[in-house]
Amino acid sequence: MDFDFSEDERTLKDEAKRFLRDRCPPKAVRRVLEGEVPFDRELWKAIGDLGWIGAAIPEEYGGAALGHVGLCAIAEEVGAALAPVPFASTAYLAAEALVLAGTEAQKRRWLPRIAKGEAIGCFAEAEGAEARSGKALATLFDKGGLNGTKIPVADGAYADLAIVVARAGSEAEALFLVELDQPGVAREAVKTVDPSRGHARIVFQNAKAERLGQEGEGAELRRQLLDRAAVLMAFEQVGGADAALQMACEYARTRFAFGRPIGSQQGIKFKLADVYCAVELARSNAYWGAWALAAGAPDLGLAAATARVAASKAFWLAAKENIQVHGGMGFTWEGDCHFYYRRAKLLSLALGAPAEWKEKLVAAFEKRNAA
Repeated sequence: MDFDFSEDERTLKDEAKRFLRDRCPPKAVRRVLEGEVPFDRELWKAIGDLGWIGAAIPEEYGGAALGHVGLCAIAEEVGAALAPVPFASTAYLAAEALVLAGTEAQKRRWLPRIAKGEAIGCFAEAEGAEARSGKALATLFDKGGLNGTKIPVADGAYADLAIVVARAGSEAEALFLVELDQPGVAREAVKTVDPSRGHARIVFQNAKAERLGQEGEGAELRRQLLDRAAVLMAFEQVGGADAALQMACEYARTRFAFGRPIGSQQGIKFKLADVYCAVELARSNAYWGAWALAAGAPDLGLAAATARVAASKAFWLAAKENIQVHGGMGFTWEGDCHFYYRRAKLLSLALGAPAEWKEKLVAAFEKRNAA
């Protein structure tokens, strides 16, 4: 069994790396982080023209049909570049939800626009700091209207459509497709630890919404969607972790103290070795997740949770130690180290807190061992 990328997928990954190295250097990330624009619109358009957003969307709906493994290869490079674009919200969540559970009409309307980068999607699940799911959800769909507040919603301030998790009658969880440009939707930008990725509070007041999937399928659809997104985001996290590690290594080789590079000191070597081990472990788990996703394996839930937990830990460790290796300069606003730390913390919470995914991992192991 080969979990590695194929030759074509490696070529795609290399091309994505070259493109993002030219079009998304650290100064491009800083422009969004420090500026007034919510994301890099020119980069987003270019990514849409390249077909990356529709990598896993079927050709019949305007996608590139590169499959989930192809999308994983692209996600790793998007993560390494810390690209300030709504890629995850649109490609990992909105597009996947439509492919997974959309009606033919919903797919025909939205997927071609998503694939071209003409429509931005978001996933609205969180309702504040308190974790809410099932019957604890405050957002309610009743009599054709959606009511409630979602915060924070990644890319919600400028998205065209949202996949919303809400209660519906006796159903504790259901997924709804909501067009955000309508009178029943109010949006307000909110600040997060990473200003290079915009977030919003979205208030629904009797907003028009369309159900995704059949009645009674909501909880299972949500689980499947989050498992898919977890694998894809794990690759983005691995890409960011590896980039932070390479940044730390380069600094350790070129920064001299007392006549020798600081990388020759054991304390620095041990730090970088620990990060390397964590990144490679996360990478191997992400590869397993990609295989399980592409193959539709029954162990996808276990693979997704494993990849998610390992990638979150690796990115946080790499970002933290990168700052430590840079010493006092690593803590300054003028340095670029904090870009990785911000993104690592943000992505670790994007699909639910790490503790939630650890619980999912334990539950998946218990389920498999009981079988």
